[in-house]
Amino acid sequence: MKITDMKLFHVKPRWLFLKIETDEGIVGWGEPIVEGRALTVATAVEELKRYLIGEDPLRIEHHWQVMYRGSFYRGGPVLVSAISGIEQALWDIKGKYYQMPVYEMLGGKCRDRIRMYSHCGGATPEEMAANAVRKVEAGFNAIKIGVDAPVQHIDTLRFVENQTAKLAAIREAIGSDLDVAIDFHGRVSPAMSIRLAQAFEPYYPMFIEEPCLPENVDTLLRIAQSTTIPIASGERLFTRWGFREALEKQAIAIVQPDLCHAGGIFEARKIAAMAEVYYGSIAPHNPLGPISLASCLQLDACTPNFLIQEHPSMAERWDLGEGYLNQPFHIQDGYITVPEGPGLGIEINEEALLERAYPGDWDTPRLYYPDGSFAEW
Repeated sequence: MKITDMKLFHVKPRWLFLKIETDEGIVGWGEPIVEGRALTVATAVEELKRYLIGEDPLRIEHHWQVMYRGSFYRGGPVLVSAISGIEQALWDIKGKYYQMPVYEMLGGKCRDRIRMYSHCGGATPEEMAANAVRKVEAGFNAIKIGVDAPVQHIDTLRFVENQTAKLAAIREAIGSDLDVAIDFHGRVSPAMSIRLAQAFEPYYPMFIEEPCLPENVDTLLRIAQSTTIPIASGERLFTRWGFREALEKQAIAIVQPDLCHAGGIFEARKIAAMAEVYYGSIAPHNPLGPISLASCLQLDACTPNFLIQEHPSMAERWDLGEGYLNQPFHIQDGYITVPEGPGLGIEINEEALLERAYPGDWDTPRLYYPDGSFAEW
C-alpha cells in the first residue's frame, strides 16, 4: 500500500482537516493545526507531502522519525502540529487496514467509557453557579472554569475576591460531588498564581491549569510547591522532550499534551508513560474539532493513567461532530463510550467540509491592559 495524495480542508469555525489517500482506497483523517496559524501549518503539511507520497502508510513510527528529525531543525508548534495531524491520519489508515480501533494496536482498552469535562463560564458568581447547575443537569460530573482576563502582574484584592466568589458560588450551588478545574491559561504571573491558589484551596479545585507560562519550569515548580492543588500543564509543550524537565522536577501532576500539537497519538502515549513513572495523570488538551476528539478518545481508551478528557463544549455540538461526522459522538452522564469502529472510529461527511469551508484566516484574540500594553491571553 502506498500514499497517493494528501488533501487539506480549512473548515469553520477555525479547523484544518487532512485527508490521506492510498492506492488501496483506504483513507485516513487527521487534524494538523495551530490555532491562528492554520495557513502556516498547511504549508508545512505540503512540504512534508513531498516525502510521504509513494511511501507505505503503515510505517508510522519510521515516518514520524523522518519528518521530525529529517530537516535538521526540530520541534516547535508548526512542524510538530503538521506531523501530529499526519500521524493521526496514518493511524486511521492502519486501523482500517487491520480492521481494528487504534487503541487495540496500542495495547487494548483499559476502560469502557471516557470521562469528559465541560467548560463553564459566567460574568457573575450567580451566572457561573447557574451554568454549573445546568452542566450537572446535563450529566457532567466535572467542569472547568477560567479566571477573568486580563490579569495584572500584581492585581488587586478585589480581583482575587471576585475570582474566589465565582468558585465559592459553584460549590454552594452544586456541593462536593462536582469536580471543578480552573484554567489560568498562562495569563497569570507566578506571584498572582500563588495568591489565587491560596484563596481557592478551601474550595478543593480538581486542578489548576497553566498557572504560569511554560518556558520556565523552575517557576512552575515554585508554584506547585506553594499549594496543595494539583498542577496541570502541557498544551504548549511539544513531544516527549518538551515534557521531560517538568516531569523530572515534578512541577506538574497532570500532563496535558494536545494530540494536534504534541506529536500525535503515539507520541502522547509516550508522554503519558513518562508521567506514569512519576505517578502522574494525563488529561489531553482539546479545544479543537471532532478529529482531534476522536484521536484523544483512542489514546484515553488504552492509557492506564488517563484522568479526564477536554472538549470545547460548543453549543452547536460541532466539536462532537454534529454536521461533520456521519455518526457524531454522544456524551451520556458525563462519559463517551469507547468507540469500536476501525482506525479513529469516525466517518467524515466531506460534503459538509466543503459547505463549511473558509479561507483559514482565523486569528488569535489579543488583550491589552488599560495603559495600552499587551496582556497575556
